Amino acid sequence: MLSQAQRTAILELSAQGVSKHEIAQVLRVSRLTVRKVLRENSTNVPEIQRAEKAEPYREQILELLTSCKGNLVRVHEELVAGGAALSYPALTGFCRRQGIGQTPVVPSGQYHFEPGVEMQHDTSPHTVEVGGRKYKAQTASAVLCYSRMLFFQINPTFQRFDCKVFLTDALRHTGGVVERVMIDNTHVVVLRGTGREMIPVPEMEAFAERFGFRFVAHQIGDANRSARVERPFSFIENNFLAGRTFASWEDLNQQARQWCDKVNSTYKKHIRAVPRELFAVERLHLKPLPAWIPEVYRLHQRTVDVEGYVSVNSIRYSVPVAWIGHRVEVRETRAKIEIEMDARHIVTHARTVTPLSQRVTLAAHRPPRGEGVKRSDPHPEEKAIVEAAPEAALYVAALKQKSRKVVALALRQLLRLLREYPREPFLAAVQEAARYGLYDLDRLERMILRRVARDYFLLLDPDTDPHD
Repeated sequence: MLSQAQRTAILELSAQGVSKHEIAQVLRVSRLTVRKVLRENSTNVPEIQRAEKAEPYREQILELLTSCKGNLVRVHEELVAGGAALSYPALTGFCRRQGIGQTPVVPSGQYHFEPGVEMQHDTSPHTVEVGGRKYKAQTASAVLCYSRMLFFQINPTFQRFDCKVFLTDALRHTGGVVERVMIDNTHVVVLRGTGREMIPVPEMEAFAERFGFRFVAHQIGDANRSARVERPFSFIENNFLAGRTFASWEDLNQQARQWCDKVNSTYKKHIRAVPRELFAVERLHLKPLPAWIPEVYRLHQRTVDVEGYVSVNSIRYSVPVAWIGHRVEVRETRAKIEIEMDARHIVTHARTVTPLSQRVTLAAHRPPRGEGVKRSDPHPEEKAIVEAAPEAALYVAALKQKSRKVVALALRQLLRLLREYPREPFLAAVQEAARYGLYDLDRLERMILRRVARDYFLLLDPDTDPHD
């Protein structure tokens, strides 16, 4: 079908006296087509008036679309089974032209932000390799909406404590405070409600008031409202994290800070500007930071365990042995763990986040070499066995080394055998077990029972008189 431009060219060339043959050669169309356009004498492309093959089945299609859960393949199968002479492409084309089963197209629109008005904050899970181990971590990101300045950190967890630490670092990085921080209805900040009805947690609301901004949340399902902060997550995963390993979490976030400085100084095609140059304008509209920014901390109440450790986030930190059994207060900051029994007794550790279930012990809390806790040796059961049967001393010593059971349980069972069975069968079975290296006490008991049955229970011939 000829376009409107081609039809216009045919009419103009004909008006200039060019023959139909020459027009057909120049535009590479047939002379029949040229004659048809000249006969119509119009540049408008004619509309095709053609009946839809699926129009007679409209009501049936609408019913089947509901029962088949929107699957047009099933709708076509049911129509054909009902005797409809309709191809699948004809069905899909009809539904597409009529808007049946199609999501209405809505224009995306734009959000315009003035300098210093909004920062968007969100988190996304990523897999990182830290210290030779892979962790499922949380990437927290913050973006200034006007200048597109990016700042992010990666941590193994992201709770309210981590959120306050991150936002404090982000605001220090920008050197000023915006009017509002947009979030995505995360439970870390939200107490109840969504969108404009969102009410933040009092702890987070007080944190925002200290800096002079307020938290706002977008409506559920309106992800485009936070597109400024959503867009960089893919860039972080496929650029910053690609092929990188890190010695520690501090090393990771230090490299992240350097990468952000590099990215923020790079020209961006989608905004046709350099974020740092736009930030020079936006910084003039930011509110100043508070004169004093207190360190973010979290308090825990703990009791020192019997080994002289305090557990915080599944990691155990040492304290002096004299504190065992005492209640202590633990103050956790981003870099330190402070354990306080009273104002004069405070222990400070470097905060550790991974790996879990590890012990962090200060040298001052280890007893001097040779002065550790003495174990009661020998075991009380071992002492009782050796005193009652000195001949079994060598077997007892070997049993402690080679038994598959816990030593205390093995010695307890051996002491029971000594007390329950006669001494001679017991010692004979122990000597034989030692000779063959047998330290299975259940088998030793069967050996004792065989000797007891042989030596103490004589079985008589039923044909003989028991009184003879």
